[in-house]
Amino acid sequence: MAQEYKLKGISSLDLKNGEKREVEVDGIEGGKVLLAKMNDKTHAMSANCTHYGAPLKNGVLTPDGRLTCPWHGATGDVEDAPALDPLAKFDILEKNGGVYIKGEEATIKANRRSLNHKCSPQGPEKVLIIGGGSGTVGTVQALRENGYKSPITIVSREPYLPIDRTKLSKALMKDVSKLLLRPEDYYTSAGIEKVTDEVTSVDFSKKSVSTKSGKSYPYTKLVLASGGTPKKLPLPGFKELNKIFVLRTIQDVEAILSAVGDGKKKIVIIGSSFIGMEVGNTLSKENDVTIVGMEKQPMERVMGEEVGKIFRGLIEKNGVKFRMEAGVDKAAPSKSNPEDVGAIHLKDGSVLDADLVVLGVGVAPATEYLKESDDVKLMDDGSLKCNELFEVEGLEDVYAIGDISTYPYHGPGGNGSLTRIEHWDVAQNAGRCVGKQIAQPTSKPKAFIPVFWSALGSQLRYCGNTVNGWDDLVLKGQPEEAKFAAYYAKGDEVVAVASMQMDPIMTKCAELMRRGKMPSKSEIQNGVNPLELSLPAEIKI
Repeated sequence: MAQEYKLKGISSLDLKNGEKREVEVDGIEGGKVLLAKMNDKTHAMSANCTHYGAPLKNGVLTPDGRLTCPWHGATGDVEDAPALDPLAKFDILEKNGGVYIKGEEATIKANRRSLNHKCSPQGPEKVLIIGGGSGTVGTVQALRENGYKSPITIVSREPYLPIDRTKLSKALMKDVSKLLLRPEDYYTSAGIEKVTDEVTSVDFSKKSVSTKSGKSYPYTKLVLASGGTPKKLPLPGFKELNKIFVLRTIQDVEAILSAVGDGKKKIVIIGSSFIGMEVGNTLSKENDVTIVGMEKQPMERVMGEEVGKIFRGLIEKNGVKFRMEAGVDKAAPSKSNPEDVGAIHLKDGSVLDADLVVLGVGVAPATEYLKESDDVKLMDDGSLKCNELFEVEGLEDVYAIGDISTYPYHGPGGNGSLTRIEHWDVAQNAGRCVGKQIAQPTSKPKAFIPVFWSALGSQLRYCGNTVNGWDDLVLKGQPEEAKFAAYYAKGDEVVAVASMQMDPIMTKCAELMRRGKMPSKSEIQNGVNPLELSLPAEIKI
């Protein structure tokens, strides 16, 4: 039952418009709420983001009432990924020289509001979703929260419900219970069916999906969210030898950890991308890890040489060694067991001993089940061309999201250019867009700026997109201490921002980008600080 709780250290509601303040709740151990004032009214809500618990006092409050997480760009009312649960909100009152909120102790402690998507599906319509990743959970949640009452079926070859895939590479986590985005009872209560099977083909004219087990599933709306397939190297030894791994699933993590055993292994990571760097950093604690990359510095193509050097320094402090500007020639067998890998030969003639190898050389769109279809034309990279609503070109009632979707980007520097973004957060936001569109066909697509993050010895935040490239980088802060904001520009337009240890600079820049108010490169060079700029209410993209 809700009751009144006094807020500590505050005698009146004296906040200014746009101000936020975290306060403790008297009588509840660890209890805190956030006060925020908008349009002359003070609101009380959960103090931490429901994703990973970031303190929202450090977030960004916009004139239209969006409260955005300082870490990963989530918003408080289940608007944007990656937070799935909304913040709890509490009545607030002044009396007897103090300020009180009204709420339940359990809700204040939980720091979130529970969603009720309970549904007994009925009706002739049916949404079928192929794939079980972040895009899928975004879709099903948006469907139910926007009033869709018909059946929903997920068909995924992964034997578990949608998981937080980011934790696989960042922590090599394998406990399904700690990875699930939603527990099983959520899907049961919401009337969502999960089928473990592999889709082999789609008959778009008959609106039917066929699977490896021989079954077929009808649909009225189809959401393609099949994700990516890790690439392998078409080089001698990589197909034949054991203990050469990719990383995409929990089973992949289990296989890697089994090969690592008690540690003290020589591990070669091929690829200095985000996956390779994260896995290398995680495994370095008890193993001898070498990362092999083709560029001068890790992630140089995306992040630039200066920033890549910062990442390298952080990972090197944890004991990781690098072989950059290196090409791989072949994988050689182990002398003790010729069925296992024993070494990686580089093109310069050097040899890296390896007890196991992990490949982080990118992913390809997982659209193998569509390659024989006459009704759909795949793009050169195997993805599907979509519009701003993620509707697949040339098909009715079919959407594509996540790693397999190429869509027009209207953020800074985009100008509607087609882009494909391989990130968990973007997939979930696209799923939310599609779910709402199906449930409410007259709704407009919601503008979101792509956001991603990575664990590279310190936490990296990134917003924007370089679909048309970038030609200059402005680096602010103390990069020698891995404390920086990097502004990527095409001409004078800033198209992306990366940061470490400077929250909430990334989140503020993402909000400025949504509103067409991101400072130019020359303004940044002349000392303009995005954190000091006001935000207009109007969304421009």
